[in-house]
Amino acid sequence: MSSRADAFRQRVADDPANPLFRFSLGQALLAEGRPAEAVKHLRLAAGSKADWMAPRILLGRALLATGLKDEARTSLEDALRLAVAQGHEEPEAELRRLLALL
Repeated sequence: MSSRADAFRQRVADDPANPLFRFSLGQALLAEGRPAEAVKHLRLAAGSKADWMAPRILLGRALLATGLKDEARTSLEDALRLAVAQGHEEPEAELRRLLALL
């Protein structure tokens, strides 16, 4: 049985420079409990656009799950700055909770 990640893995193979496909693959891998595999894809997605908050949140979660707390803090702090600047109250609250755990 193929997973959601498998479908996005094929899309990334077809178009490796597409940040949305990278984000979707990272998101699916994280949801499937494979954070170490998700990190690479989420880093590429986050690096593709300076104001894209969502991949930074997921990257922070993936890094936390792999024990890379300092890197996770950096990603989550970047996401928090974007959440505040963009007026995203729910993500801001979630990010503040996550950062408080560090």
